[in-house]
Amino acid sequence: MILRWGAVSELIEADGLQFFVRDQGSGTPVILLHGFPDTGDLWRHQVPALIQSGFRTIVPDMRGRGRSSKPESVSDYRLSSIVRDVTGILDALRIERAHVVGHDWGAAVAWLVAALAPERVDRLVAISVGAPGAATRPTLEDFQKGWYRLLFLFEGVAEEVLPRDDWYLFRMFLSAAQDTDAYVKTLSEPRALTPALNWYRANLPVQALFGRTAGPQLPMITADTLGIWSTGDLYLTEDAMTRSQHRVQGRWRYERFEGSDWVPLDQADRLNRLLLDFLS
Repeated sequence: MILRWGAVSELIEADGLQFFVRDQGSGTPVILLHGFPDTGDLWRHQVPALIQSGFRTIVPDMRGRGRSSKPESVSDYRLSSIVRDVTGILDALRIERAHVVGHDWGAAVAWLVAALAPERVDRLVAISVGAPGAATRPTLEDFQKGWYRLLFLFEGVAEEVLPRDDWYLFRMFLSAAQDTDAYVKTLSEPRALTPALNWYRANLPVQALFGRTAGPQLPMITADTLGIWSTGDLYLTEDAMTRSQHRVQGRWRYERFEGSDWVPLDQADRLNRLLLDFLS
């Protein structure tokens, strides 16, 4: 069976926006959510493996990225709105319940979908980003790894600095990424960079960089959950992921990878084996 990544795609309306969604295969649905600065292309190695094992894969370009809608306001990128994007896409496809897999910001969204719409989530896989509220006070390592978040908060400044000198700072920041040239290409498109940065501006105010901000306690995660973190992660520490166990009432499983942050690309074979084992 030969599968061509992205062969089946469509524009789906959800939450008042248009989403570019690749919908392939049949069987138990799995929705795969990417983060920054990716698009749905991040999952190109997982989709064939999942389809061949009898899963249906739904891979959207998230709000503000790729070929999906890019609303202008910072407030449009609050995670509460993006949770509705995910449930809206499932509604449009008439899917009541799915496995949810996320990386980076996509993992943050996946955690929130599992917390706020538990009836829609079968099993949860979070890569790199731990459960909201799981981390303790930030350490020196957290500050060192999270320097870029402060830059991204400066509207206009980040947009001017990042593309400078053929995206030199951006390329250095993403030194471990396979798809840097592809990121530069998509973010160089008109009105593409600011929406991508608005994810940070809407959800990580300065106060959040110095510890948890006050807010309502999220419900516990009832879904069986797989957390994955890699020692090559240049942006996030392991603590938030391992402590996520305390936010999960379902079965918890933790897997530690060796290598870069882009586990779906750099360690596709191991990740695919884990996904097939856990989701089956």
